[in-house]
Amino acid sequence: MKALVFNLRLNSLYSIRIPFTWQSALTYPILPPSAVIGLIANALQRYKNDKHPYEYLEKVEGEIIWAGSRLLTPCVIKSYVISAITRWEGTIGDKFTNALGRQFAYSRNLQIAVIFKNSDLIINEIIKALKTSPLTCGDSESPATIESSPEIREVKEIISNDVVETLFPVPFVKGIEIINGGGQLYLMHERCLKRNDSYPLKSYVVPIKEVRGILQPTILRIKGESLRIYEIEGFQSIINFLELPEGPLKR
Repeated sequence: MKALVFNLRLNSLYSIRIPFTWQSALTYPILPPSAVIGLIANALQRYKNDKHPYEYLEKVEGEIIWAGSRLLTPCVIKSYVISAITRWEGTIGDKFTNALGRQFAYSRNLQIAVIFKNSDLIINEIIKALKTSPLTCGDSESPATIESSPEIREVKEIISNDVVETLFPVPFVKGIEIINGGGQLYLMHERCLKRNDSYPLKSYVVPIKEVRGILQPTILRIKGESLRIYEIEGFQSIINFLELPEGPLKR
């Protein structure tokens, strides 16, 4: 197994919509696993430009074991009301606009980490794609650029019963105890494509704390029985993960 690690520079306000928040359009402060996979697949499709985007999504997702992101700099999230035009013609007294609430986030840098199976070819192709293709976080209105050259690092899988430190989101499941550190709970998709007609949202604790209205990155210390974790070379922290379930893909 190998990991690809790189830093993103957010070029403006960004909005990574939390699913099922249609009327309010709330945003994540970081990229959930599905958005990381989508960013990489989209970049690879734009770079190669010879197959349908879904084919690259299937290819990329099939090679990824784990994907996540974390804040490198403080983040501010604010809510705004956006007026969308719903009708161009009508009579006096008709409703022409629809006011919708929407959240936007601002942070300078995010760090992305993706763990792959042993496929050097696709990793090298992804590195080229990330360096040359337009990148977006969540939607086309949230552009980003690579600030650091993507690095390939070795990954070691271990089983631990001890206290583990991590900078990345942790699955909030039965048997995991938070020993120290702050976090906020978010529902996230772990993948982009359906399997067995299932597309569940999973609970994750994101290691961030709010100080005077500003989200600050922090460290989570967790403990559990026989935790399966991945240790990425060069990281002082350990990443805990839930493995992507196997099954037939559904578009």
